[in-house]
Amino acid sequence: MSAPLVFLPGWCVGRTPVKATVDALEGEIFDLPGYGNAPLIADFYAAADDIAARLQPGTTLAGWSLGAQLALAVAARHPDKVGKLVLVAGTTSFVQRDGWPHAMAPEMLAEFAAGIAADVEAMLPRFVGGFNRGDARAKAVTLELLQLADPRPAAEVLATGLNWLRDIDLRDIAPQVKAPTLLIHGAADPLMPLGAAEALAALIPGAQLAVFDDCAHAPFISRPDDFLATVRRFLND
Repeated sequence: MSAPLVFLPGWCVGRTPVKATVDALEGEIFDLPGYGNAPLIADFYAAADDIAARLQPGTTLAGWSLGAQLALAVAARHPDKVGKLVLVAGTTSFVQRDGWPHAMAPEMLAEFAAGIAADVEAMLPRFVGGFNRGDARAKAVTLELLQLADPRPAAEVLATGLNWLRDIDLRDIAPQVKAPTLLIHGAADPLMPLGAAEALAALIPGAQLAVFDDCAHAPFISRPDDFLATVRRFLND
């Protein structure tokens, strides 16, 4: 584990929900564009390139949810910067497309985006509770995530992330990933179905898929010890 480890958080909730995990792995968090002190970058691929520019060659890059999509794009576009890749609850496409059924219906995302624009604080508990549905510790994980969630960024930042989730399809570039890759996915994830992880693992040459049977979208909170053990085995391999 001599290579630096950088973790990209998920949409809306910020860095604090992943901080204990990243600290345990002796890593560093890069905020998503527009979060914390990071400037907003509206173009997804420009955002991925900005992240890559700040990485040391051979970095272990990890990401959760939207952060996993950015990590995947960085690894595909800048193979010299990523020595190993860890994708937590990752997917190539957040919404359903031709040949990609493992996702949310576009109209459902549009409805959610409208709700976020109207009242993010009212929608956030529904969002977090929804993506933990099916987890063996659903109520406890939801409560912990909501307690840990950072203050919300500006509406423009949230809208940019939702636009990425609506528009980005990484199926074409996923096979370009050269770094050894580990996907960690909850079998009960209602936001990104297990089929998305299975299909993504098949696209990335040599990728490993670790499935947590009783988890939903946040396995690092639902089963932190097992999550850390799985990542450490991969990093030390």
